[in-house]
Amino acid sequence: MLKTLSMLILASVVCLGEPKTTAKHGMDEVRLAKIAPRLKAFIDQNTIAGSVTLTARHGEVAHLEAAGWQDVENRVAMQKDSIFQIKSMTKPVTGTAIMILAEEGRIALTDPVEKYIPEFRGQWMISGKNKDGSLTVQKPSRIITIRDLMTHTSGMPTQAESLPNAYILPLSQAVTLFSQQLLEFEPGTHWLYSNTGLNTLGRIVEVAADMPYDSFVQQRILDPLGMKDTHFFPPPDKLARIALPYEIKNGKLVRSTEDPYVKGRKNPGPAGGLFSTAQDMSRFYQMMLNGGTLQGRRILSKASVEVMTANHTGDMRAGHGPGAFGLTWNVTRTAQATLTFESKGTYSHGGAWGTYGWVDPSKDMLGVFMIQRVPGGSRDERLAFQALAASAITD
Repeated sequence: MLKTLSMLILASVVCLGEPKTTAKHGMDEVRLAKIAPRLKAFIDQNTIAGSVTLTARHGEVAHLEAAGWQDVENRVAMQKDSIFQIKSMTKPVTGTAIMILAEEGRIALTDPVEKYIPEFRGQWMISGKNKDGSLTVQKPSRIITIRDLMTHTSGMPTQAESLPNAYILPLSQAVTLFSQQLLEFEPGTHWLYSNTGLNTLGRIVEVAADMPYDSFVQQRILDPLGMKDTHFFPPPDKLARIALPYEIKNGKLVRSTEDPYVKGRKNPGPAGGLFSTAQDMSRFYQMMLNGGTLQGRRILSKASVEVMTANHTGDMRAGHGPGAFGLTWNVTRTAQATLTFESKGTYSHGGAWGTYGWVDPSKDMLGVFMIQRVPGGSRDERLAFQALAASAITD
């Protein structure tokens, strides 16, 4: 009996010392269980109202948790299927629409933008700024291309500050106005994050596909991937599931005055108009990780995925960190960039209100981080999530 008891104790010690994993995702469930309380600590510190976090590996969701509040004032708890304004996480979806059209031979990535939108003909560029505040302008040495728009190297401005109503206009009208803005630099020579450029890509989708941009995305991307809770214009029966935006004022977390529903909007917003859930976005990312397919439905060819996620900006200072840029994706390329626990070759994109998603082919892993804080920025909270997720890998 003493020998049997000793063997049971030894077995218990061995079990406690081994990570608890499933055969498929190869992640330590004890470590994954630390994610929710860490995010709750940020919520208790009033830096965020609530969060939804998801990580998947080897094609299996290993972690999905909701924490905190979707609506603080009315004490509505965050749910795993809460809907978020993902803002610029929309951009790779727009890029995917462009790649579908390129695969079908309806456009070429090297095509000039003016081939599809004639208003871009004859653009001018800022060549200097004078002491009296006036500008010197000249013709750029070459015209901008679709690739320039996808890599944010077109020279188109970040926003259209001089056009305050542009984003509530129909997409065709808004892009016509963008076409008349001065370029900031010679196309292809610098990197400048450009919402006007990405919205222009959406208009190119409309022209080449001969249908509204949002209809094309719905039919060719969202529906085939089963992204049932992803919308440019959320239906009335889903408005109650939208997580409300908050901001920090005078050290306190308060409800933002930003419109959480974008009422009256006519423009779907190819640069940042989607609403989605963590689970839906994980389906999009899994498609990319799988080389363009999900559950038997092919959205992109493997070749397109490789082209989109390659480094298209070389050693140029590009992206929102020490990385590079692909075609509508930020690409991790340096050792410094891996300090976020993203392997070299990881591709990612964030959103203005703190949302973020990444695909790490080396780890066969993806992650989705959802919060709603205005203005954006989720560095502390997101980095904590990424570190905990990466540290849970056991194989």
